[in-house]
Amino acid sequence: MANIKGTITVDVERCKGCGVCVGACPFDVLALSSEVNGKGYPFVCQARGEACTGCANCAVVCPDGCIEVFREICKK
Repeated sequence: MANIKGTITVDVERCKGCGVCVGACPFDVLALSSEVNGKGYPFVCQARGEACTGCANCAVVCPDGCIEVFREICKK
């Protein structure tokens, strides 16, 4: 049986820290960073990356298209 592992990349400089993606993640993978980007906004990061399934809810709801989702199939 295959297991799907997900990961995301965030365009940190385009992220405005609205947090919509954080609320959309069903596995509480995302959080706002304590760091800020060049515009002074906190940006989203993977706080619990091991829990990501690559569902892409975060990328779909991001109003600025800052998130890209990748999926990897891991065979057990």
